Amino acid sequence: MIFSDYFSMLRFTKPHRKIFALAVFFMMFTALFDCVSIGMILPMTDRVMIGKEIVFPNKLPAFAEGFITVVNNIPRVKLLYLIAYGLAILFFLKGLFTFLQTYFMSKVGQLAVRDIRNKIYSKLQDVSLEYFTRKRGGELISRITNDVRHVENAVSYGVTDLFYQSFQVMFFAIMIFVIHWRLALLVFALVPLISVPIVKIGRRLRKLSKQSQERMADINSLLIETINGVRIVRAFSMEEYEVGKFKKQNQDFFKVMMKSVKRTAILAPMTEFFGATFGAVIFAWVGRGVVSGDFSFGVFAVFLGSLFSMIRPFKKLSQVNSINQQALAANERIYDILNSQPSVTEGKDAINLDRVSGGVVFDRVSFRYEDDIVLNEIVLEAKQGEIIAIVGPSGVGKSTLVDLIARFYDPQEGRVIIDGQDVRNFTIKSLRANIAMVTQETILFNDSVRGNISYGRKDASEDDIIRAAKEAYAHDFIMKFPQGYDTFIGDRGVKLSGGERQRIAIARAILKNPSILILDEATSQLDAESERLVQLTLNRIVKGRTVFIIGHRLSSLRNASKIIVLMGGRIVEQGRHEVLINKESGVYRRLFETQVLNLPGT
Repeated sequence: MIFSDYFSMLRFTKPHRKIFALAVFFMMFTALFDCVSIGMILPMTDRVMIGKEIVFPNKLPAFAEGFITVVNNIPRVKLLYLIAYGLAILFFLKGLFTFLQTYFMSKVGQLAVRDIRNKIYSKLQDVSLEYFTRKRGGELISRITNDVRHVENAVSYGVTDLFYQSFQVMFFAIMIFVIHWRLALLVFALVPLISVPIVKIGRRLRKLSKQSQERMADINSLLIETINGVRIVRAFSMEEYEVGKFKKQNQDFFKVMMKSVKRTAILAPMTEFFGATFGAVIFAWVGRGVVSGDFSFGVFAVFLGSLFSMIRPFKKLSQVNSINQQALAANERIYDILNSQPSVTEGKDAINLDRVSGGVVFDRVSFRYEDDIVLNEIVLEAKQGEIIAIVGPSGVGKSTLVDLIARFYDPQEGRVIIDGQDVRNFTIKSLRANIAMVTQETILFNDSVRGNISYGRKDASEDDIIRAAKEAYAHDFIMKFPQGYDTFIGDRGVKLSGGERQRIAIARAILKNPSILILDEATSQLDAESERLVQLTLNRIVKGRTVFIIGHRLSSLRNASKIIVLMGGRIVEQGRHEVLINKESGVYRRLFETQVLNLPGT
């Protein structure tokens, strides 16, 4: 399971396998140069400093025996110069290869992180809206920032050390085995003593890392809520309360991190202790061989140097395990997004919807969120050019009803039909290209006025943008800005008033030139004069279009072709304003009187 998880994380490096292979190649030679530099102690000590021949305790392979014979026959001074030149060349190559392997491995890590972020963001654009009702914004942001950073550490540093330190262990192990194979077998008994606690601690680290990432998601969510809602926090004097909440979540994160730090910190000294203790035993054993003359001091120095050089890679590998365990926990959360399947999908035989020429029909449509029934057997027809007004108390499914037209959700029962076809038969892109929406919560971007109006049509000309703004009665106030249409409106349009934001949103919808226009409480933040102007605009632009209006100001719906009243997920009344207002004990009349005449109502 751990290996499959690890390979699923390394799968992000697959598109960059050539760069990855180059990095591993340079790592191998860098580790080899480390081994060779230790090996140079042998001729320097025995031949140059002591002046004796190099003696091994056991028979070497033929090529090694031949090499030792050649070294033993080189004059001491000449050998000194050869070693000096060799060291200079060796460390130059080692430095070059270290740079190359670090550069290429870091490049692989950065490329993988870039790809992961692109994949996550693309996936978030692909999943259905239902997914965002189950996930917090801060949690998703944490996954694309904090979790991805853990994977970056694993690829850039963890994988580097995994290969590099493994190469070092392998080369030093070969050197030890060549020098004294019996002692080498004893040395290899050290591996399980170190590995078992590393694996156990690593499993715990993975759980703690997942908890820490979840705590960081909590912090991100709280930050987003309080920063976006800073006016409400200040208005209700809740600063101390929010600070208290933040301190508690921050403290929870601190506790989990300290548990993780404690387990990570114990790995290095524990590994070093086992290695040093075992090394001391070997030191005494091998030292007796030097005293008895079984092998030369240089061989003893190389053996001991190689042995202690293996301790550092083992310490590093224990740290690599903690890095990788954190990354594996993050990897699970990343794949939780990447493996999510949208509930609204497009059929293989989906066709393009060029331009809506007919109306919209709801054919016994029912919809529920989990176990909560929102819409129940809705039957409704909206003909081309009609204005359909939808009214009713909050929470009866007004927004959900219009969301079904654009396939933000699909009904569990019944069909939504456009031009005689179930909307599920159309490609999602072509369907939504025919629909424009203006919502109650006006969503604008930190861009220029021009950029926000042309959001649905980036190829729109300047004349088209200005024409749409004029039709939405936005042109006059836009021209009062310092840079006119090039004025940046700030995050979520914070530099604009509520009415200005909504008129820009309406201009954006007008510019799209949709067949179906959906206005979800679109005039809720307009003053009386602005609403009158926008109403005149709507009266002009509905020609040839099907319009759905969700309105809380019932007085503005007098000109609707049909008003439907939703109660309990069903249509309880429908008709024109003058018909519904004359119904005694009618729901619409009661709502109208309560709102417009300010009479008591239920």
